[in-house]
Amino acid sequence: MGDPALSRRGFLAASVAAGLGVTALSGCGGDSDGGSSSGTTTIEWWNISTTEPTKTVWASLAQQFEAQNPKVKVKIVQLENDAYKSKMTALTASGKLPDIFHAWGGGVLKQQVDAGLVEDLTDRTQPWADGLLSVSKQPYLLDGKLYGVPFDIGMIGFWYNKALFKKAGISAPPATWSGFLDAVKKLKSAGITPIGLAGKESWTGMYYWAYLAMRTAGVDALQQADKNKDFTGDGFVQAGQHLKDLVALQPFQRGFLGAAYSSPTGQAAAVGNGKAAMELMGQWAPVVEADAGKGLGRDLGFFPFPAVEGGAGKITEVFGGGGGHALRKGAPQAAVDFLKFFASETTDRELVKKTGVLPVVPGADSALTDANIKAVQAQLKGATGFQLYLDQAYAPALGQQVNDSVAGLIAGSKSPQQVTDAITRTAKEEQ
Repeated sequence: MGDPALSRRGFLAASVAAGLGVTALSGCGGDSDGGSSSGTTTIEWWNISTTEPTKTVWASLAQQFEAQNPKVKVKIVQLENDAYKSKMTALTASGKLPDIFHAWGGGVLKQQVDAGLVEDLTDRTQPWADGLLSVSKQPYLLDGKLYGVPFDIGMIGFWYNKALFKKAGISAPPATWSGFLDAVKKLKSAGITPIGLAGKESWTGMYYWAYLAMRTAGVDALQQADKNKDFTGDGFVQAGQHLKDLVALQPFQRGFLGAAYSSPTGQAAAVGNGKAAMELMGQWAPVVEADAGKGLGRDLGFFPFPAVEGGAGKITEVFGGGGGHALRKGAPQAAVDFLKFFASETTDRELVKKTGVLPVVPGADSALTDANIKAVQAQLKGATGFQLYLDQAYAPALGQQVNDSVAGLIAGSKSPQQVTDAITRTAKEEQ
């Protein structure tokens, strides 16, 4: 499955920067759909699946596609996450992208689209793309046009220890923010650390502010604020105040500001070892909790981020992201055919069973076996709104500012108003 945190953050640090040397990168794309006297089309597929079991599963899928399409050859280029980001930044600056390439959607994909480097897949993928889980396509929709096809989708929510909740007298997961704060107080009164947090990695705290902004201002407001370059609205300030109220309860584990996410003494381990009652994390959380700690087994549960009373958002609006594939401008039909093959129910079922992704093809839902993952999938299927991770949805510098500003609020060095002011300044600087 690889490092879920790295995979989640995606193009966090990437920027489309001119001046990067690309001479070491052999030509990809452009020449791949012709020039062969045998009539064979070679398509290059760049992805970040360098770890098992995904690496082997994906290689096998490429071979299956070749067997079904004898005149097509798939050339796989697999790079570790950070190396991939670096190479793709250089290739974007050079104006020449691979035929098929891993994409997370959001700000970086928009930059590539605006540069005229990415194929509009709206017409070329109909009608089969219409059958994919609607929420999974959201990160790749720009101005109503589809520029990527998802193979994975997920969401952030609370993973909690049922036994510790019971010990604290909490009968059911809270559905409202006031109920959530009450649950935190009950856990503390019972001598239980309520929440594990990796304060050393700013993206983990961003989840709280982002969800609270969705619940107070609404998901549309977050997207509009990016367009208007203005995050100073009351709903965003209120989100920071709600987070400040949580921080004031001192809910996190001792030393959280220096804690990493997946280390043996970090956030996931605190929950996995029963030292903290819950964490706000994506669908990969159970695997990391078991890897960094012991794992909770049947004591592990999942619930969506609570609603905020009086807020414009709904509990059915989800925050998350996933992985997908985009094509270079002018990619051959064989590349589109490969995306169709990858998005088929047969392929998706294999991905779900062997690599642990959540299905984007509704018919592959039956391949899910874990009760908690089924709960996540049910939330995604019932979603009435979707917001991509802010450090992917926004341009890289803005996404980083959101992370850093929220980290300052959690550490006590920034007020809710200062958070929104800092984010707005960065947004305006990027205009």
